[in-house]
Amino acid sequence: MTHVRPAIAVAVITTFAAIAIGSLMVISGEYPDSRTNPGTPIAIKSQPPATPSILLPSPTATSSKGEAHPIPSSNNPLAAAAHNAKVVFLTFDDGPDPYWTPKILQVLAKYGAKATFFQRGDMALTYPGVRDQVLAAGHTIGNHSVSHRQLTVLPAEKRRREISDGPKSRCFRPPFGATNRKVRSEIRAAGMTQILWDVDPQDWKRPGAAAIADNILHFTHRGSVVLLHDGGGDRGQTVAALDRVLRTLKSQGYKFPAMNC
Repeated sequence: MTHVRPAIAVAVITTFAAIAIGSLMVISGEYPDSRTNPGTPIAIKSQPPATPSILLPSPTATSSKGEAHPIPSSNNPLAAAAHNAKVVFLTFDDGPDPYWTPKILQVLAKYGAKATFFQRGDMALTYPGVRDQVLAAGHTIGNHSVSHRQLTVLPAEKRRREISDGPKSRCFRPPFGATNRKVRSEIRAAGMTQILWDVDPQDWKRPGAAAIADNILHFTHRGSVVLLHDGGGDRGQTVAALDRVLRTLKSQGYKFPAMNC
């Protein structure tokens, strides 16, 4: 009997150790390294997790939980460039802005890049000439609602107006990336496809042009949708970062098509 108790203690300790290790494995399994899976949101230490998944340029879109949702190719705004795997989709939110949007257009033209501008309805009505410049340069326009309200907290009628009365487009990006089943359903009912993103350098925080560019270059992969802003404040850092990003990625053989919006 003098030798039984130590044996029991060892068994108990071993059991608890196994449970602890197993728990750690489960926890780590719920938070995979997003860089190993292009379909998952990108998150870095300097920012909160990016919003849920984008519509990828393929027959399916992958959600943040790894669920596949078929996208008919005829309705996929990214399908036109899907044959070329080495592409990056540049997107700009919150414009058009009479000062910053033209500067971004100049940088895009410098590198022969196209982009998609998710515009607010109130801004497009205020600056129709800037909107026309975007289209004349061969870029496309997405609907970013009428006044940039968070759709998930609005009453149904106001939510529908924010979606339907924004800029005419086949693409819709909900403000703040805030979406749910009702929002997605009303976007579809309005004849549009929801477009989010998978690379967010949070340029709106103005962390510095170098930080914005480094973030994009580190996390961008083939088929990435990059979120940037041409409205909503001082976008000088965004303009400077865009020049470096385009110069670097173009030297690596990337193309920059506009979405088919």
